[in-house]
This record gives sequence, structure tokens and C-alpha cells, in this order.
Amino acid sequence: MAGTPSTTQPAMGGGGSGPNLLRTRTPRSVGENAIRVSLFVAAAISVITTTLIVLSLLRETVAFFGDVGATEFLFGTKWTPQLAGEQQSFGMVPVLVGTLYITGIAMLVAVPLGLLAAIYLSEYAPPRVRKIIKPILEVLAGVPTIVFGFFALTFITPELLRPLLGPEVQQSNQLAAGLLVGLLVLPTIASVAEDAMTAVPYSLREGAFGMGASRLIVSLRVVFPAALSGIIAALVLGASRAIGETLVILLAGGSGQLLPQIVTDPTQASGSMAAFIASTATGDAPTGSIEFETIFAVGFTLFVICLVLNLLSIRLVGKYRQVYE
Repeated sequence: MAGTPSTTQPAMGGGGSGPNLLRTRTPRSVGENAIRVSLFVAAAISVITTTLIVLSLLRETVAFFGDVGATEFLFGTKWTPQLAGEQQSFGMVPVLVGTLYITGIAMLVAVPLGLLAAIYLSEYAPPRVRKIIKPILEVLAGVPTIVFGFFALTFITPELLRPLLGPEVQQSNQLAAGLLVGLLVLPTIASVAEDAMTAVPYSLREGAFGMGASRLIVSLRVVFPAALSGIIAALVLGASRAIGETLVILLAGGSGQLLPQIVTDPTQASGSMAAFIASTATGDAPTGSIEFETIFAVGFTLFVICLVLNLLSIRLVGKYRQVYE
């Protein structure tokens, strides 16, 4: 019994080999620590940037609501912030309706086409065809948005909409803006949804095929439900992209600076919240003026809408997520 401590003590402390091995720095441990620090810095920069953006929007927004009541801003139906005197009104319902109207048209275009493209690429296309079509589809997302805007002005409205709907279609209109935003959002929905469907284990497909199901039934009743969480994320991501689109709507749909009433006719100009910010923040509005503060109030409202959409996406993804071993 007396010799036990003398035997174990050198093993733990003789030369300190155990602790020294843990403290020894190797090239691998140094590299891992550097990677860990780099990832932390990247995450911290993202958080700090988002916080600074919110604070910059919030400061001017609070000043705006000191001059304009929240009820008038959120529920007013006349949007004329650029006018002066009694004609000036800050009811954002018309520009909000314009934003949602154009986004709705865009999603009507992007959702069916994007999901059909995802189903084809995931379930029907041969590997060689998929390698060709998917990069081409994703290139569409890299086209500058101003090109889409000029495409609407030079082709969609004069060559497509006016021959179909008549000459009363305005040069800038909600329908052209919605169609182009839908084409702009389509690659995002198709690519993310296709990735989610491709990630579904092939054993589920084999089981359905073994029971005699056709490829269409397997795609719609097996793969689609299994990838539902990723598909929902693709749809919400596409909707957020459409709501925040600026240049296409600014050129094709209108700026939204003056909307004395709600515009529901898709052949008329309306604009959106993002287009209003882009057209107003050109240096004409004096710093500290109510027109200048309006830009930040609209921007903060747009930020809240996108935040709510992303929180809804997280909740839905968590609800419908399926984990496979």
C-alpha cells in the first residue's frame, strides 16, 4: 500500500509527459485553430454587419415616426411623400400592395416552372443532360437585373403584352415587372429544390418502384414529400428575392414615388418598396428631411417583412424536415 503512491507519482509527473503531449503544438493543431478563428471572425462580421444595418435603419425610422404617425404610415391609402404641403401623404398601403402584387405575379411564374424543372432534373434527366441544363439554368441567375429591366421595356411590353392586351398597357406596368421577376427568381427555386430532391435516399425510390409505382408517382408522392422541407426553403428564398428586387421593378414596373390610390390593374404602373428606395435615394432628398427619413422607414419595413419570411421558413423547415440514416 505504501509503495503505490511512489509507483503512480512518477507515471503522472515524471517528466510531465502526459500533459506535455496535450500541450504540444503540431502543424495540424495550429491549422485547425487558425480555421476555427477564421470561421468565428466570419460569423462575427456577419452578425456585426447585420446589427449595424438594423441600427442605421432604426435611427432614421424612429425620427420618421416622430413626425408621422404609425397608423397613418401602416394603414394610409395615399402615397405621395415627394409632394409638399397638404398634398404630402405617407400611407404606404399602395406601395406595399404594389410590392406584394408584383411578387405574387412573379411567384405564379417561378413556382410551377421552377418545381417542374427541379423534378425533371432530379428524376427524369439523364446525368449527361443534367450536367448541361443545370449550369445553363443557374447562369440565368447571374444575368444583371438591369438587363431584365431593359428586356421588359424593349420586348415584353411592346412586343408581347400590347399585342395581346391592347395599346392601353403602360410602358411600365406590374405585369411585365412580375413576369421578369419570376424569370429572375426561377433559377433559385429550381436549383435549391433540385438539390433537396436529389438528396432524398435512392432506397425510397427503389421501394416505390418495387411496388409497381410509375416514375411520376414516385416523383410526386415519394420524393416530393420527402424533400418538402428543402422545397419550402426554396420557395421562401425565392419570395424574399422577389420582394427585395429593385432594378427590374424600377424599370419595368414604375418607381412608386407617387401612388395616390391602390393600383390593382396589372397593365398600369405601380412600383414597389425597393424601387421607391432606389429612385428616391439619389441625393435629391436633403439629409434630415421627412423625405429622407421616409427612405429608411420603408427600408426598415422591407427588412421586417423579409425577416418574418425567413423566420417562417425556419419554422416550416423544422416542421417538415425528415432525417434519413
